[in-house]
Parts: sequence; C-alpha cells; structure tokens
Amino acid sequence: MRVLFISEDLIAGDLARILIQEGHSVKLFIRNKEQRNNFEGIVPKIDDWKKELSWVGKEGLIVFDDVGFGKIQNGLRKKGYRVVGGSEQGDRFELDREYGQEIFKKYGIQTAPLKDFDDLADALHFVEKDKRAWVVKQNNHHYSKKLNYVGALRDGRDVASFIRSNIGNPHLRKERISLHQRIFGVEIAAGRFFNGNDWVGPICINLEHTHLFPNNIGPLTSEMGTLAWYTENENNKLWKATTAKIKPYLQEIGFKGYIDINCIVNKTGAYALEATARFGSPIIHLQEQLHISPWGELLSALADGEKYSLKYRKGYGLVTVMAAPPFPYGDIDKSDLLTGTEIFFDRMTKKDWESVHFEEVSARHSKEGLQYYISDNRGYVLYVTSSDRSLRKAQEKTHKLIRKIFFPKMMYREDIGSKFLREDKETLKKLGYIKQDWHDKYLN
Repeated sequence: MRVLFISEDLIAGDLARILIQEGHSVKLFIRNKEQRNNFEGIVPKIDDWKKELSWVGKEGLIVFDDVGFGKIQNGLRKKGYRVVGGSEQGDRFELDREYGQEIFKKYGIQTAPLKDFDDLADALHFVEKDKRAWVVKQNNHHYSKKLNYVGALRDGRDVASFIRSNIGNPHLRKERISLHQRIFGVEIAAGRFFNGNDWVGPICINLEHTHLFPNNIGPLTSEMGTLAWYTENENNKLWKATTAKIKPYLQEIGFKGYIDINCIVNKTGAYALEATARFGSPIIHLQEQLHISPWGELLSALADGEKYSLKYRKGYGLVTVMAAPPFPYGDIDKSDLLTGTEIFFDRMTKKDWESVHFEEVSARHSKEGLQYYISDNRGYVLYVTSSDRSLRKAQEKTHKLIRKIFFPKMMYREDIGSKFLREDKETLKKLGYIKQDWHDKYLN
C-alpha cells in the first residue's frame, strides 16, 4: 500500500519507519522546515505533499500525526481520499482549552475551573484576586514548556510569583496560557482509536511522567515517559466516566484517529484536564511496542470506518524518552548543540531494535553498516520501550536496553512506573479505577 505520511514536527514520525518495515511504500512530509533533516537515510522524504496526491491516489492512505491539519483532512475526505488523523473540530477540541471544557461538560464529564489568557499581566491579576492553587499551561502546542507550572500552595502564592517573574520577558508575556484549578489526586488517562463511527481496539490506560527528574522533581517537560496497559473492559470506571462519553461528539465531527482524555481522579470523581486529539508522544512509540497486529491494517480500518480486531501484548508497557540539550526548553546555544553527533548502539539484538524508536535521528552508510546520528537541535533524540506481564520486569528490560545506547549528555528517567508501584496502584484500587486481582498478579 502507498502511504503519504504528513507530519508537523515528527510526533509520530517513527510510525512511517514501521510502515516501511511492514512492506508499504511510504513518503514522509515534515511541515516544520527546521526539522526536515531528520530521518535522512531512514524514510523517503518529500518537500510538497500536495504534489504526491496523484502518487498515493484514493486507494492509498494519507496519515497525519498532529493537530492543525483538520480543515485539510476534512477536505481530502470529501474528495474521496482515505485519511487518518483527526478532523477540524478535533483540532479545536485539543487546542482551545475553554472549548474543550465546554464539550466535557456537555457530555457529562466532570471538570475543574479553567480560564484562558492572552497576556500574563491579566493572568497575574486573576491569580492574585482568586487565591487558589492553579496549574499554568502553555497553549501554543510547542515543545518548549517554559510557562508550564503546577502550583503547590493552596492559596496560589507560588503561581503568582511564577507568572510575575515571566512578565518581563517580551518573548513570553503575550504567550497564550490557561489557568486550570489544581485538583489533587492521581493523574491518569484513557484513550482509544476511533474510526468515525465507533471505537477500534482496546482501551489504553496510561500515566504520564512529565517532570524532568525522578520522583516528579524539577521543571515540567512535554513528557519523560509513560506507563500504559490495554484493557477490553468496557465497564472500566475511568473509561465510562470520561472518554467513552464523547462518542456522539466524535461521530458528529467525523473524527478518525486516536483520542485521549487526561484526568485527575480522587474520591470525588474523575476530572477531565485536557484532550489529545491526535497520536500522542511518547505513547505512540509505546503502542508500536504493544501492538502485534500490523499498523497498515489498523490505520486502513480507521480511514475506512471499519471494525478491526487489534491484537496486542498483555500486561504493562513502558516508554522512556532519551533526550539531550537543549531539552526540555528548546533554547539554542550554539556551544551546546549536538547535531551531527553519532549515536552508538552496543551489542544490540534483533529484539532490542524493536524497542528503539527515533525522532531526531538520521543514518548514513559506513563500512560497519548504518551509522545513526543526532540530526536536530531540540533534544528529543529517541525513545526506548518495553513490555511484560510484570511491571518490575518491564522496568528491568528498559534499563538493560538503555545501557546499550550511548550519545553525549543524554538524559532520561529510570523511575518510569515506580510511583505507580509505590503509591498510585493502591490509591487507584481503593477508588475502583483498576482491578485489584489483575494488577496484584502481574506487578512482581
């Protein structure tokens, strides 16, 4: 099958590589010109996706990996092309947080107060007046998360101080942010594939790890890793309280792709924080690990509005981000760039390679074979995944593989899943969000 893969900034670019491995003919378009040096020698790339419509035809598949293409997606579908990736209203559902909260409320999903601001001075005035704990969220869908902050003090003093310290920065003052009232509890999400008419495959329960350092210390990043598992239990409490409820909305907007709702759960319920109406990163790389069924078949079913029985690995899955400076903020200091630096993989087995997923990586041929190197300057280098019936064994597999990978200044967390083992598992069991028998059986 011919696949035209259209990406903004390589959220799921590695999936194009997987589709080639499955035997498909793939052409990759990267809209962000600054990132077009990635995947050299790995995936065939193009400079103008519109010129390739005749190549992919209406029998082929067009895959979008990010929001911002919704209007284009709707237009292509009307012309008869097979398209996966979302829809115009799906884009708004994610990018316009206030609108997203309205949709949650319309379909009976609990929310917490949220307000958008286009000027930090207005946000500061609001926090100083409304003395509660708030979460600051940057709204530009950009990899730099300088203005993301989770308030710790219940009267909001720390949030006010954080906003006040950034007002003097002319690059940040007019940055669009959301203030979301902080709900204390366990952060957990439920996601699933949707084919325009119905759900496809199992439910994906996942827990993000967004702080830079272990034990949730340090600045917030886009994400350092994720713990996830699949379940076919349609009566799952989290699923029924959140993502399952928006099925009529997804049908109405013609959504075809992956949808995820991130929540905070506590004894008073599940509070929806935000929707991800696209392939998520790094969860898409973990799904590459967990799926047994071919991706070409799944994506075709989504585009065609068909049912599909997705075969997957049971148990826990882990994905860990392996990053380098200037991650996590993206500020470019020319003295610190690693572009062109070689990545070394030592004593890798064929099975090891199935658990390595690229983002800012390219390859050149050498006498020893393919030599991989860092090909961008944002620091999102690659991802390592693992899966096992035992969460501890999945962690061991991850650590063992990471020790076979070498590049300068690499950073990663070794505790992905540890907080779940240490405390979240028991809390979620008491609240009824996970089944006690399944998780007790496979944790050790």
